Amino acid sequence: MKAPRILFVTGEYPPMQGGVADYTRELSRALVGLGHEVGVLTSVGASQAPDEPSITLFPQIARWDWRLWANLDRLIEHWQADVVHIQYQTAAFGMHPAINLWPTWTNQTKALTAVTFHDLLRPYLFPKAHWLGLRRGMTHTLARGVDLAITTNPEDSAALRPRRPDLIEIPIGSNIPCAPPPNFDREPWRARLGLPAKAAVLCYFGFLNASKGGELLADVLAGLVGRGIDAHLLMIGGRVGASDPTNHAYLQQVEARIAAAGLAGRVHWTGHVPGPEVSAAFLASDLCLLPYADGVSYRRGSFMAALAHGMPILTTPPAVPYPDLIDGETLLLAPPDAAALTAAAHRILSDADRRRGLGETARRLSERFTWPAIAAATLAAYRAAPHV
Repeated sequence: MKAPRILFVTGEYPPMQGGVADYTRELSRALVGLGHEVGVLTSVGASQAPDEPSITLFPQIARWDWRLWANLDRLIEHWQADVVHIQYQTAAFGMHPAINLWPTWTNQTKALTAVTFHDLLRPYLFPKAHWLGLRRGMTHTLARGVDLAITTNPEDSAALRPRRPDLIEIPIGSNIPCAPPPNFDREPWRARLGLPAKAAVLCYFGFLNASKGGELLADVLAGLVGRGIDAHLLMIGGRVGASDPTNHAYLQQVEARIAAAGLAGRVHWTGHVPGPEVSAAFLASDLCLLPYADGVSYRRGSFMAALAHGMPILTTPPAVPYPDLIDGETLLLAPPDAAALTAAAHRILSDADRRRGLGETARRLSERFTWPAIAAATLAAYRAAPHV
């Protein structure tokens, strides 16, 4: 049987910065490795990387508005896609509902249609549309309109299952493999990053926005310093992504909080750096602090990357139970409160053996979320999906 030709539709793709961009690239690479042809329809800011010529990139979309319908229909027919798979993140599609309505209103293709929900944020329609339930309805319309609906975590599954009982859950993987530069040595890398050799180094990975608890990072650092600990915070990666302009305002709030607390000299920003340098920054740190406002989740690429690097992780409790995430065994959990997080960070920073044990457990858990396994699960979902 001929392997299906798969067309991904995503609002962002490298070198655009964003978790969905990296996810789509990694899944595409894994599917190509399994013998499939993969195309990607995306924004004009994307470009082909020299090391992935086997992925056919269509960086054609300047604005994700109603013109998308005709563009997508033409491409499906021209490229003869067997599967059209939307990688859905509301902000990456400009908060516009065109992509939500395409499967129901204009899709004439014989291809199997699928969507992976990377979040359930609602697109913008018009003022006060949320009062009528219309914005929520756009998400439900997309979920019902495709042949296959995929979520990445139990929270989103619970929210969507009443509308789409046959949805499939496939967690994401780490966009950053644990692969530091050759001959990595922790102490020289600390010096290169401006970190004192004996300091207690917290790290944070990912873009800043209000859901990720950026202000708590500053508060916990201040609390540790107030307890007499020579603590530093290493901010790994770019500060804000390409999709959501509100992130810039939130970044300014976090920076102001750091400055007001007199912590600027203790906060170190790597900026956007290649994957091996991200790995080196993780491995140069003592504890990964991820104070999500809405709780840890498998949809968080920053969390999955921390697992893959075998980091001891301090984060906030998930919104729904996760059997694999056991407080004190897989990771440490504390409520999104500065005092509670500071106390937990102080305890674990004082116990190197416990940090080592948590890191080993985290790395073992991450082995469940490899890209070949995610690609295989995605293909199995395609095969099982009902399609007329």
